[in-house]
Amino acid sequence: MSSRRVTLADVAQAAGVSRTTASLVLSGRGRELRISRDVEQRVLSAAEELRYRPNAVSVGLRTGTTRTIGFVSDTVATSRLAGDMIKGALEAARERGVMLFIGETEGEPDLESGLLHAMQDRQVDGIILAAMYTRTIKVPKDIAAAPAVLLNALPKQPSPLPSILPDEVEAGRAAARVLLDAGHRDGVHLIGAGPGLRDVPPDSVAAVERLVGIREVFGAAGVRIAGGRVCRDWQPEGGLAATRALLETARPRALICLNDRLAFGAYQALDDAGLSVPADVSVVSFDDHPLASWMRPKLTTVALPHYELGRKAVDVLFAEMGRDGGRPGEVHRVPMPVRHRESVAPPGA
Repeated sequence: MSSRRVTLADVAQAAGVSRTTASLVLSGRGRELRISRDVEQRVLSAAEELRYRPNAVSVGLRTGTTRTIGFVSDTVATSRLAGDMIKGALEAARERGVMLFIGETEGEPDLESGLLHAMQDRQVDGIILAAMYTRTIKVPKDIAAAPAVLLNALPKQPSPLPSILPDEVEAGRAAARVLLDAGHRDGVHLIGAGPGLRDVPPDSVAAVERLVGIREVFGAAGVRIAGGRVCRDWQPEGGLAATRALLETARPRALICLNDRLAFGAYQALDDAGLSVPADVSVVSFDDHPLASWMRPKLTTVALPHYELGRKAVDVLFAEMGRDGGRPGEVHRVPMPVRHRESVAPPGA
């Protein structure tokens, strides 16, 4: 049996119509140009029987689109934590009949430039430029050749590109509300940043915005944050060291850890000191890292919506491609849901 690709001419011949008529029917314009239902049905039946697939290159030349978009990231493509960001973008693209080309820059500007040029050479219809963690980036000049959006990133300099970000300020508010709802009004300490808005690791957009939300809610409730310890790297060892240092000078009632890795270290320090979570110290955190539901007790955390971020990036990019996007440089915030688990209890419980 021949493996020759079925062409539009084959469909037209099988249906007994001209190639132009077959093309109009298969492009959805048959009714618009008053092609009869009988002819339309013959063409559709022939296409189905022959398993006809349109030639993407030919369609692209005719329509001026390639039905492809590029996804260029620093390390997000191979990060387990943010794998759902790719999945969300892939599924949103697939639902639109569009392919996603994925490239990873490893943080190298030359590699980033090369990937952008390669995707533009393939005439992608738009580009998503993504970051592993929320931060400000220098927007490459090379990206301006096609519609583009920034995912999990803000431009360092004014840019017309829209940004898609997790709603970190509201996440901070939510974390503070979790403790207030449990009755905590004293002895609340921060691990990773704070208590002031300037007490943050370098270039951490998430730290600043989470602190804004935390301070807003506690301030409105008349609750004073007892203290905060900055950790340059939000890793378990940082949380361990910061919590150990805190316990040398204070007896916390509750900890807000700026991410789940820090919380993992804090758990260890509390256990080493003979304190239990949540009976002695409540702990709330951010990110919903896979380890959060494995920790004992399971960690209450405010989840980074990676899947929804990926989907939203595709939605916003298509709005840009359709020239009906929002204001230049608009920032789109994606909600961060609270994962209520077992690490928060009323004080003295």
